[in-house]
Amino acid sequence: FANLSASGEVELWVLALPNGLAPRFLEPLEKTPRLMIDLGADFRFDDGWTYGLPERPGAREKLSQATKISNPGCYATGAQVGLMPLLQPKDKDPSIRLKDIVPSVFGVSGYSGAGTSPSPKNDPKCLNDNLMPYALTNHIHEREATRHLGAQIAFMPHVAPYFQGISLTITSYLEPKQSGEYPTAEEVAEYFAQYYENEPLIQVNRDPADIPNVRDVMFKHHVVLGGFNVDPQTGRLVTISLIDNLLKGAATQALQNINIALGYDELKGIA
Repeated sequence: FANLSASGEVELWVLALPNGLAPRFLEPLEKTPRLMIDLGADFRFDDGWTYGLPERPGAREKLSQATKISNPGCYATGAQVGLMPLLQPKDKDPSIRLKDIVPSVFGVSGYSGAGTSPSPKNDPKCLNDNLMPYALTNHIHEREATRHLGAQIAFMPHVAPYFQGISLTITSYLEPKQSGEYPTAEEVAEYFAQYYENEPLIQVNRDPADIPNVRDVMFKHHVVLGGFNVDPQTGRLVTISLIDNLLKGAATQALQNINIALGYDELKGIA
């Protein structure tokens, strides 16, 4: 391994290891710098690594110059995509604003997202006719999304008895408009659509009645946002964010990041 790294024959190293193991490989890899991308969680909190969520404003420029990329987590990607327009607006004076109330994210994943080490969370027999909550506070993806959104979120993950795909139900509270009324669901949907209008891997369902299901995103490379609903009395906004945890939540996003860093078309090998 060390000899292969020193030879300079490898242009890209993909670290796809259990959490905690990637740092052991850094010393030989860093002797002959090449592009590295880590699919685990070891460097998502390390400022020495470039966090690879291309859809975040300004991220592509950083990725194009990166030599060490931390690939985001699946839940964390879906949550951030569902909240970035509200917490990281592109305009200095956005038309949609949030109250200072911690957004909550109720997540349900297929059991492929529960890791490879045998446990009740990835045992189909335990999951049969079941929905299993776990790590209901301080989940690593809660901390990851909070760090990169720059605002605290509350995340409650659950595992369901299907194999892949994640559904996130996101609740936040809107500020009223100057009229005193809260933004409508249609206005929120249009705001999200404009925010992501040039993003090929983000699909925004503009019709609030078009509530996406997890089947809509299984085996697909993109995130789906939809089901926008606003309570006109309280300003409570509910948004649905769907992602395939094995694709845009892992492999697709890694390939996106690699393409950007190496100067290839971003969707090469994806679409």
